[in-house]
Amino acid sequence: MAPTPSIPKAAFWMALSITSFLAMSVAGRATTAELNVFQVLELRSVIGFFILLPLVMTTGGLAAMRTQRPLAHIARNVVHYSGQAAWLYALTLIPLAVLISIEFTTPIWTAILAVTFLGERLSRPRLAAIVLGLIGVVVIVRPGVDSADVGHLVVLGAAVCFGVSLVLVKSLTRTDSVVRIIFWMLVIQSVVGLVPALYEWRNPSLELWPWIILIGFTGMSSHFCLARALAYADATVISPMDFLRVPLSALIGWLLYQEQIDAFTAGGALLILMGNLLNLQRKAVKPAEVAAS
Repeated sequence: MAPTPSIPKAAFWMALSITSFLAMSVAGRATTAELNVFQVLELRSVIGFFILLPLVMTTGGLAAMRTQRPLAHIARNVVHYSGQAAWLYALTLIPLAVLISIEFTTPIWTAILAVTFLGERLSRPRLAAIVLGLIGVVVIVRPGVDSADVGHLVVLGAAVCFGVSLVLVKSLTRTDSVVRIIFWMLVIQSVVGLVPALYEWRNPSLELWPWIILIGFTGMSSHFCLARALAYADATVISPMDFLRVPLSALIGWLLYQEQIDAFTAGGALLILMGNLLNLQRKAVKPAEVAAS
């Protein structure tokens, strides 16, 4: 039976997803300093698959992973792989806080696509939360102050891909379990990325393996938790919650990489927080047609 829509449960799973995404950012910067982007993605998918396998076995085994929507899984994962490759590449070009900030044009595409293709309502509280969050992002990035960096354009392309991917995940949660969605993500992306990864393969150093394992685990856990959150709330509710990654990534950049936090970053973060609080305090949504994991 479908889970009852719940903003608190959606927020809980999004908190775990955000933590995983932030850890993946740190691990991604460490691994791409030595390995090419495609090799990092391949190792992430393969390691994530073996981490997920025990959960697969306890939820019906490989037989339970059969899906009636293979084309939707393939489309979602080709788009997501492209976005993830662009995101990791941009991670080597621009500061972490700037990257995450530009990535948050994603909710624009998510909201438009969710309303257009999933029939979700873009209510006033949701719209206000998205607008406040995006204003906060603009304050942080301050477009037009400097000429556009190629990294900015790469992340923008990744954001479009992530928006399409998020809507496809929401659609898939209506028929497929979360475990099945993540299973096919890891399988399909392992296949898609194998040839480009082998093209410039380098044996990782021993010191790099803890980071590789971390990116493999968080690459799986971030999407598992995101899919769980989407089972409890609409995509247009989930996206504004994810805005919290902007100020948190700025904090991580300052602590780990000495990237400065200025008044614009602090002001933008405050607007983002206000948008998230507005979204979380709204009344419960109508029951969504989603499948239990």
